[in-house]
Amino acid sequence: MPAAEIRPGQIVELTIDNVAHGGRFVGRYGASEHERGRVVFVPDTMPGETVKAQIVEVKKSFAVAVALEVVVASTDRVEHVWPEASIDRSPAERAGGAEFGHIALPRQRELKQRVLEDALERTGGITRAVPVQAAPGDDRRGGLGWRTRVRLHVDDRGRQGPFAPRSHDVVPVTSLPLATKGIQLSAQLDQRLGGVTAVDYVEWGVDGEVDVIAMEGAPERGRTDTIVEKVGGREFQLDRSGFWQVHREAAGVLTSALRRVIDLDRVDPAGWSLDLYGGVGLFAATIAEQLGERTRVTSVEADEVATDHASENLAEWLGANAETGRVDRWLRELSTRASRQDRERLSKGLVVLDPPRAGAGRDVIEQIVALEPAQIVYVACDPVALARDAKLLGERGWNIDSLEAFDLFPHTHHIEAVAAFRR
Repeated sequence: MPAAEIRPGQIVELTIDNVAHGGRFVGRYGASEHERGRVVFVPDTMPGETVKAQIVEVKKSFAVAVALEVVVASTDRVEHVWPEASIDRSPAERAGGAEFGHIALPRQRELKQRVLEDALERTGGITRAVPVQAAPGDDRRGGLGWRTRVRLHVDDRGRQGPFAPRSHDVVPVTSLPLATKGIQLSAQLDQRLGGVTAVDYVEWGVDGEVDVIAMEGAPERGRTDTIVEKVGGREFQLDRSGFWQVHREAAGVLTSALRRVIDLDRVDPAGWSLDLYGGVGLFAATIAEQLGERTRVTSVEADEVATDHASENLAEWLGANAETGRVDRWLRELSTRASRQDRERLSKGLVVLDPPRAGAGRDVIEQIVALEPAQIVYVACDPVALARDAKLLGERGWNIDSLEAFDLFPHTHHIEAVAAFRR
């Protein structure tokens, strides 16, 4: 067999030399003095380790494997924070959702920084150092107890757990170390549930009330119960099943970051600002607080229930409103109906966008640029999407003015960033 040939089911020994986007690590099979070898992506490892792994998928330019055993461990390897996700278990029995849980917390942030900087350079052509900052209290808690929303699936025996990585097989669990103490106390993980496909645990409010929502079939759509979250001194109404930042400190961290980067020398309070993918109006409220009562701000969100709540959350500002619509279509309609005065106000305002993991994309970026706003602030939950959209903005004359990254998902590969752009 040629050195670089590889097949599913094969067990190989790999030295891990890098981290990749998506929580996977990079080894090379068949490497020699003259050849780098075939890339093999392996979870549950880290750079500097040698592991035994089994190949599960082979593509033209890379392969995917599951780690079976650590032959040489990194000094940054620690006991996994979630026993049900440990490498000691069979790959099919490892819980998904804590793929960095075997790595010391400072090293996790270094790896996330590497992923972000690599995405910016490879995809966006941007070279920039971006340290990843911890959320308040996370270091003291060891990166545990931060998750205020947890969805567990239920298997055909009524047992609760997350899916195993890369599958829809439920891994029954007896602990939830990333969840808040309230959820840990409320989750009856030893209870068998009949006729249920999933259970949501939602902790909300300053008192940490926990709702337990059992579901049959697809998650419930439309308005359910209204709950209230507090950020600083401000309350936000939202639907119990609606979107809210998962980390207990995330809303505060991100609104503080937005507040820091709004350029009051460039953004005119008399302008018209936009909060795109606005949810229940969290960032629109921050914009209104910063720019004052004279400002006009519109939140745009595709989810009608979230828009209803945004209208309520923004009611104290006469110039604030919330509209339901897909962002690309709403911007396209705006370009046809905006008056000369509207365009002048838009050119003095701020555009904040917080797109889903796939990013905003070319159409939305081009329409934002056409508005010629005074400033653009991009809140990103995916480094590659941020890099791709930053490149699109850069090609149209907008460069990154500031960029902060936050570890709002400890013990996972996820990361949040706030990038401010100026022409």
